[in-house]
Amino acid sequence: MKNYFSSDFKLGVLGGGQLGRMLLAETQKFDIFTTILDGNENAPCAQICNQFVQGDLLDYETVYRFGKQVDLLTIEIENVNLDALDQLESEGLTIFPTPKTLRIIQSKARQKNFYIDHQIPTATYSHYAYLEELKHSYENNIIDFPFVWKAARFGYDGNGVKIVRTIADLESLPNVECITEKLIPFKNELAVIVARNKAGETKTYPVVEMEFHPEANQVEYVICPARIEDTVAQKAQEIALKVVKDLDFIGLLAVEMFQTEADTILVNEVAPRPHNSGHYSIEASDTNQFEQHLRSILNLPLGNTESTVAGIMVNLVGEEGFSGAVVYENINDILKIDGVTPHIYGKKETRPFRKMGHVTIVNNDIAKAREIAQKVKETIRVISK
Repeated sequence: MKNYFSSDFKLGVLGGGQLGRMLLAETQKFDIFTTILDGNENAPCAQICNQFVQGDLLDYETVYRFGKQVDLLTIEIENVNLDALDQLESEGLTIFPTPKTLRIIQSKARQKNFYIDHQIPTATYSHYAYLEELKHSYENNIIDFPFVWKAARFGYDGNGVKIVRTIADLESLPNVECITEKLIPFKNELAVIVARNKAGETKTYPVVEMEFHPEANQVEYVICPARIEDTVAQKAQEIALKVVKDLDFIGLLAVEMFQTEADTILVNEVAPRPHNSGHYSIEASDTNQFEQHLRSILNLPLGNTESTVAGIMVNLVGEEGFSGAVVYENINDILKIDGVTPHIYGKKETRPFRKMGHVTIVNNDIAKAREIAQKVKETIRVISK
């Protein structure tokens, strides 16, 4: 087995945001030399990785040259140049997740086609190359309001997703390739994180429940374990495992799902990396998602995914009406509460709804943890000077 620890092995990561920053806590724990590529010189990873390279993640030459300097390449964001990854892989570089799986996941249309082809339950959808095609469908009564519009590429944190209820909503959409889905009434939004290494060892984390901000379409709370029936949780885990198996996925995959009123599980979309829905695991699990991502891509034995305590994560996002140098107001007040741990992402500038950090709340009682989470959310404010 290759020695990754205190050696000359170099791990390359495409993306230097908060996910990379939290991954670095684990590479530093294991003394794995880590080099990061990101377009922003002030990226959250810039000051704390072993080596930082500033460059465009979508530029072929930049990604190719970066890949030639490392022994294994992974991602913390999926919007990267895949042609460069294909070339690097053909020249012998190990890349996890593989360019083949990233090509499916990078496009929401390809993702949807994959689910249909593999009998993975998902919402009914239509695919449009541009806006006029979508308008034509509406005018000819092929689709009707309300529906969910999603940009086929480059959506994140609620960007690139919109519920379309009126003509005005339809007219305001950008002219890009997209998919539309029927708006489904659902009880819960759930997620399951699955880890798989090259040896084929697979582990799933407990099903989590996600509560969303109604305007920003961002996750506000992640609750683990999800407050659902055991049979529903089992179904969700089985479907997540099928997605990983059918993709032949290696690494960490977050599978986001809907639980319908009839307790059917529908896959919404996947993220091929550590994910917001797994941040609770840093405090609440034997093996957190970032360590597990490392274990899976390095083909090390996977760690225990069980929670040692109930965990809730609260996202810290920039408050509306504030832009500029960030101030975390009332942080001392939440630090007084037992079981509360803030994680600040190192972004110096705030703006409305920008993810600036998160807070984990752990407690033996999930109801008590949720109560504290509400108090934390109402107390701490992310504002500007």
